[in-house]
Amino acid sequence: MEDLLSSLPEGFIAEALALTSPRDVSRLSSVNTFFRSAAEWDTVWANYVPPECLRETLDGARGSMKELYLRLCDQPIIIEEGNKSFWLDKCTGKKCYMLAAKQLSIALVDSPSCWRWTSIPESRFKEVAELISVCSLEVTGNVNTSILSPNTTYVAHLVFMTTAKAYGFEYQPVEVYIGPYEGNSHARMVYLDPRAKKRRRLRPMRHIGTFSRGAFANYDVVPSPSEDNCPKHREDGWFEVEIGEYFNKGGDEVQLEMSIKEVKGGNWKTGLIIQGIEIRPKNINN
Repeated sequence: MEDLLSSLPEGFIAEALALTSPRDVSRLSSVNTFFRSAAEWDTVWANYVPPECLRETLDGARGSMKELYLRLCDQPIIIEEGNKSFWLDKCTGKKCYMLAAKQLSIALVDSPSCWRWTSIPESRFKEVAELISVCSLEVTGNVNTSILSPNTTYVAHLVFMTTAKAYGFEYQPVEVYIGPYEGNSHARMVYLDPRAKKRRRLRPMRHIGTFSRGAFANYDVVPSPSEDNCPKHREDGWFEVEIGEYFNKGGDEVQLEMSIKEVKGGNWKTGLIIQGIEIRPKNINN
């Protein structure tokens, strides 16, 4: 086998590697010296770098195509006047995005008594949205599927934190959905309280009346907290909760809507800090 490979031009091997995925290139490079050398060719990695990135990113930074690709994977780029970030999945080369809170539609966000814009060092964006006090929570983000990678199942997540004084989400889930704008998407329920699974062990007394401060979910209706519907801690220090999945076939421009709502519980809420909505290919580790 090695004799056969050594007889082939290295450029031929590089072109063959370019037909595989970044994950496959890395695996082949680790087991064969011929592949390892060919895997350094720009021909291989140029296949994974979107053409627009060669013009709009890195501001003239120099290096090989492999170095460019790895930078696009490890260092999200802020685009669209600071309201969106873009990067590539290292294993597949698929496109990933995060919509900043500024690019989301948040009900009552212009009311100082309900929300405020603030800056925190943990965020990749200049400002995040901090919930002061609302009864009804409505957050919506939109993305055109033309900017996504084709033939890819995407998963959308709300990326957020909670303050030490947060309340209103302890036992009350929120409704989330993802789908074409004005489509018939199926909503499901998730929890925004990072301690939801622990709190559920002790059920609170249900408050009577509308607009109460405490928690009062109807346990005969809402799902139990689980790994699938509770927040997960990210490596960057934020929490994320899954909104849903969408398969992008490609070829058509679809306005994809992602929504987080809680308008039925009647409880006041505070202490939620929203960085944005992230949409990335399924089965990616942050």
